[in-house]
Amino acid sequence: MDLMRSLPIGLYLEQPQTWLHRLDPRVKLAWLMSFLIGPILANNLWRLGLVGLLIAITLTALIPLRVWKQQMGLLLIFCLVLFGVTLITPDGLVLDHQPRLPAEDLDIQQNYEYVVWQFKFISVTRLKLDLGIKLSTQIFTLLYSTNLYLLTTAAEEITTGLEFLLGPLRRLKVPVTEILLTLTLSLRFIPLVLEEIQNLTRSVRTRAIAWKTLGFKQSAQLWLMVSEKLLENLLMRAEQMATAMDIRGFTSPNQHLVRWHQLRFHRWDWLILVLLLPFWSLRFLWG
Repeated sequence: MDLMRSLPIGLYLEQPQTWLHRLDPRVKLAWLMSFLIGPILANNLWRLGLVGLLIAITLTALIPLRVWKQQMGLLLIFCLVLFGVTLITPDGLVLDHQPRLPAEDLDIQQNYEYVVWQFKFISVTRLKLDLGIKLSTQIFTLLYSTNLYLLTTAAEEITTGLEFLLGPLRRLKVPVTEILLTLTLSLRFIPLVLEEIQNLTRSVRTRAIAWKTLGFKQSAQLWLMVSEKLLENLLMRAEQMATAMDIRGFTSPNQHLVRWHQLRFHRWDWLILVLLLPFWSLRFLWG
């Protein structure tokens, strides 16, 4: 199994180049923060609308089906399962509703019913329904909006956009360039970690180890040796990166500024950015 291609979360899609790829990273970051902040203290209708908007963005971007299934399919299934489990679990409230008026004087259609649906021992209440929608939509919006941003934005674009937005912090003597250089190296180091894990996993498989005959103690010792080898290989890779930067005369980010990506606003970027105004207007009016 190729771990680099089968990992469902956090991979950058190089091809095909969709309209999301061509957007300025600052615009995408502004929309990402809107998706993360928007559900806070919002009603269920707004939360469901955000989920629908994220799905619509994915469909209009024409992201390939194989990526769509890996990136959003598993997350949708997880959220649906979470929603179903929340509906059937007890809500913790023991209520015995007793009307103040006789039953013949009450209009049944105007009564407030706490139990929405009930079948034998399973009862769906308004509290569980509200909690299930909040929990499932919040997790989906949080994970998928971030994943969609990483899916369509290269690591260099992310760090360049953050460097532009955090530029005013330099007046407070915050080492913005050093922090973003560390972030860039960290993002570049993630594929190396996955590659080392994949190589060690394949090396263990090729030896055809009889795990049943080893026992728990010997199996734990073997995996401990594999973990030590993994840590050793990662430290060696980090040392190689540091040596490569040292050979090229790199001393500090301020003296050796590298422009990984050129930021430039186009008409499409301005249009998408202006759409944030009706987004937040609807949020405060109806959300």
